[in-house]
Amino acid sequence: MSHAQDVATPAIVIDPLVRDLDGETELLRKAGPFARIDLLGVPAWTVTRHSVARELLTDPRLVKDIGAWGLWQSGAVTRQWPLIGMVDPGRSMFTVDGPEHRRLRTKTAQAITPRRLESLRPVVEQLTEQLLDDLAEQADRDGRADLKTVFAQPLPMGVVCTLMGVPQAGIPRQMRLWKSFFSLLTPQEERLAVIAELDTIFTELVREKTAHPADDLTSALILAEEGGAPLTEEEVVGNLKSMIGAGHETTIGLILNSVRGLLGYPDQLAMVLDGRVPWDTVVEEALRWNPPVTHLLMRFAVEDIDVDGFVIAKGEGVVISYRAIGRDTDQHGPDADAFDITRPSPVRHMAFGHGPHICPGAALSRLEAGIALPALFTRFPDLKPALPLTQLRNLPVLTQNDLESFPVLLHG
Repeated sequence: MSHAQDVATPAIVIDPLVRDLDGETELLRKAGPFARIDLLGVPAWTVTRHSVARELLTDPRLVKDIGAWGLWQSGAVTRQWPLIGMVDPGRSMFTVDGPEHRRLRTKTAQAITPRRLESLRPVVEQLTEQLLDDLAEQADRDGRADLKTVFAQPLPMGVVCTLMGVPQAGIPRQMRLWKSFFSLLTPQEERLAVIAELDTIFTELVREKTAHPADDLTSALILAEEGGAPLTEEEVVGNLKSMIGAGHETTIGLILNSVRGLLGYPDQLAMVLDGRVPWDTVVEEALRWNPPVTHLLMRFAVEDIDVDGFVIAKGEGVVISYRAIGRDTDQHGPDADAFDITRPSPVRHMAFGHGPHICPGAALSRLEAGIALPALFTRFPDLKPALPLTQLRNLPVLTQNDLESFPVLLHG
């Protein structure tokens, strides 16, 4: 039996500038089911295997409460750590466990009903068509445009703000703030100010909806009656802030990486365009191959946890590396690095998590991608990358798998 703290293998430094994501993923896979990593000077363990992650994501001894983290208890990690906003975003269903998590999540499940999601379909369709018009209008004389800035980014932000009842006039401010929040180039004092500003925005929204409820997610969370005590103002704010932050970023990555996969494998794109392979298969393979979340921060061991002879020590932090898991050759075969929509269905990935904390917005993200992708290729069937796909660069965001830009040629 090996104790996590006794392992002397040098930590893999997770690059905050994300300059070689494929190389980093390979290093993590080769390190084994558990890899020692360095997160901006803070040590943690990451899980790189599908089967191990599936087991640990349902283990009640791994919790989301930062109070269980030994480095937080000792003061070695403070609010000055650049990733603290990802680990300690405030009280919400994302940061509590057990009965309290069930109470907060039940309220959200009541709010994000299949009926409410289906009511968003025409909103997604209308916004998609509008943004495709914008893409055509903003292209230069060669038909070159940035798929991310004009299409993939504003779509999920517009949809999630509609869902929550956030005024459309506030969307540019939201996009600016979330960009600063996620970027590791943002000075920490500025990031803390961004977090405070987001708290103010959502607190004001919750108070407005408390006084004047409407048919939106914020009002539904405030008014939810089943599943225990009503949510406090802090809990509603925490849920909304986490959902809009994670929700729009997840869908940006899903759309862009789906397009990246199809443009990189033209034979597969042809199979989709002629109807041999459905669009939902494209979405699931993209989620496996290049998931929107690279590394999910963080869970903490409340006691020593033995996993097949490997011990995670009490108080240690554990990260789930979804990109490495999606390319686990034990789970997906020796060609796990390849985008392949002909894999046997269903593709059993965990891009949206697993267990009690599985992403509550997964259905919305799939809905958006399922509308946006066929609409994009119907409007622009000859779409091509404007530069080699290997030259696309990730944003300096350690947790989200997002591109700086995605230049495309609309007419080949």
